[in-house]
Amino acid sequence: MHSRRLVQLVVGLAVFGFGSGLMVQSDLGNPPWDVFHEGFSLASPFSIGVAAIITSFVVLLLWIPLRERPGLGTLANAVLIGVFIDLTVLTVDTPSRLLSQIALMIVGVVLVGIGSGLYIGVRLGPGPRDGLMTGLAKRGFSLRLARTGVEAVAMLVGWMLGGTVGVGTLVFALGIGPLVQVFLPRFDLGGASPQPNPSSTIGR
Repeated sequence: MHSRRLVQLVVGLAVFGFGSGLMVQSDLGNPPWDVFHEGFSLASPFSIGVAAIITSFVVLLLWIPLRERPGLGTLANAVLIGVFIDLTVLTVDTPSRLLSQIALMIVGVVLVGIGSGLYIGVRLGPGPRDGLMTGLAKRGFSLRLARTGVEAVAMLVGWMLGGTVGVGTLVFALGIGPLVQVFLPRFDLGGASPQPNPSSTIGR
């Protein structure tokens, strides 16, 4: 396997995890799945990153009846994003000023977009959550409906457990598709698998 793919894979997941961690630390609202991960962590002895890793492997179990096959990128995604979320939460404090919180949130969203483009561009397998969506779509569900429904349920459960929903959640929902649309073509290495529709995936 070309070393560039592996380097881009790890860098992309690190950037993605860092961006997600910045959004968490902005305290202005997490991406839908991270609302769940935060809620899970608050209701358990696990950190938010470990909660994300556990969730990833539970979601991968749901691939079995859907007959989806993980790739190297899928397994790396399941572990590394959670690791980098935790590293970010441990090293970056929530700012005391609102403007600084807003800046942290915006930088986080942009970094998730860049990280998604880097990760998806290596074409080494979808993220656990994206694979679940595409697996459902292959069985007759609308991809957009599957993503919206599953993310809405995850966010609602996370919010009920204490996860943070706010303006950052909305900014992420509106901004991540266009950001991936911009960055994916710049980092797409081609070859391993068909290029996904940027509007339906964030590499997670």
